[in-house]
Amino acid sequence: MTKDIKNKPSKELPLGFVDRQEKELLIRDFIISNIKEIMVRYGFQYLETPSFEYTDSIGKFLPDKDRPDEGVFSFQDETKWLSLRYDLTAPLARYVAKNYLEIPKPFKRYQLGTVWRNEKPGPGRFREFLQFDADFVGTKSLQADAELCVMISEILEKCGLEKEEYVIKISSRKITEDLFKKINLDDKEKKLTALRALDKIDRLGWDGVKQLLGEGRKDKSGDFTKGAELNKSNIEVIEKELKKKSPEGDDLLEIFKILKDYNFSNFEFDPSIIRGLEYYTGPIFEVNLKFDVKNNKGQVIQFGSIGGGGRYDNLVNNFGNYDAPATGISIGLDRLVYALMQKKEFKIKQSKPVVICVFNKNLMKEYINLQTILRDSGISTEIYPGESKLKKQMEYANKIKAPAVILYGENEIKIGKPTLKNLITGKEKAISIKELSNEIEKII
Repeated sequence: MTKDIKNKPSKELPLGFVDRQEKELLIRDFIISNIKEIMVRYGFQYLETPSFEYTDSIGKFLPDKDRPDEGVFSFQDETKWLSLRYDLTAPLARYVAKNYLEIPKPFKRYQLGTVWRNEKPGPGRFREFLQFDADFVGTKSLQADAELCVMISEILEKCGLEKEEYVIKISSRKITEDLFKKINLDDKEKKLTALRALDKIDRLGWDGVKQLLGEGRKDKSGDFTKGAELNKSNIEVIEKELKKKSPEGDDLLEIFKILKDYNFSNFEFDPSIIRGLEYYTGPIFEVNLKFDVKNNKGQVIQFGSIGGGGRYDNLVNNFGNYDAPATGISIGLDRLVYALMQKKEFKIKQSKPVVICVFNKNLMKEYINLQTILRDSGISTEIYPGESKLKKQMEYANKIKAPAVILYGENEIKIGKPTLKNLITGKEKAISIKELSNEIEKII
């Protein structure tokens, strides 16, 4: 008789999702603390919006099939579709419309939050990632656009990048709108597909993008992405115009002037900067790294930008007749951490506890008293959380990279002198409880 074999759940993660360990999280916390400090200095308000929104409220992706499965993760709740937010800008537009009479104009807000993209993942590109956004809502002043570029530069340098290691590329959505008019492209779906294709120039190069502007492209895995189906002559016009275009138009020239007034020069005009989301209406910008980023195998990868943004003057109007021109910038924090960890050695202190070894469960009161004394002195301490022989306890302490262990058996308790074992040098020393904190401080 054969036993029923139960199917065990998979220990693997879905593609595009990742477990993040302590070192990466501490570096991310360091970056976030720098961001918050600069946001306060620049006068932005902190805001949080929910992870889920009504699908029609976040725009762009509407349920035109049984389930809206492109770009967003969605489910139906009674009669309405709900979606996990794919960025922080669309929820901001909804918030501004809902609170239009109460908020100041302009409204300056920043937000840190997880977003989700139901798209094919790649190196440093995840389906779930942490994003930072800063936006001005309710102003047409291009000083706001320029200040966002200066502000993001200050954040990057505070996090450890040098000026020569990044550049902010600036263009305008008006360039592509004029270009689409030139080739008589007015089909909304084809325009959006073309914009998404052009947004991949930095990752795929012109050869790959031209395939996406045409019939479509098959990637290395064999997956096929349908293209915008433009004819060859129109694709050639787009490539030629974007490669030779020089900065013109009042908006770009004014931004460049303001940036010079800031004495800021770490930017360049690049007409191939597109931004894939359709709601942009004017100046757009991207933050690009100027050093190689490698994958886990040490291979250089096409990493693309770590963030960007631009002006979106009509997005809030989707909710009604609101005078709310806006501009904003987003940074993918997980992508930034991924790149920074390769460029810079962060001296982030990972506090590991001193471990009090357990010789006799009946002595637990003594162990707890000693633990309390050390914790009150500001030292990370734990009583070995298990039931094992001393050898196993030492293996545990080494595994968690504890700086030291405390041996506190009956003899040590009698004389009031625990034995402190330095796990870096291996040396042991009997020390009075009064002096123990000071001795541990020398080790950690």
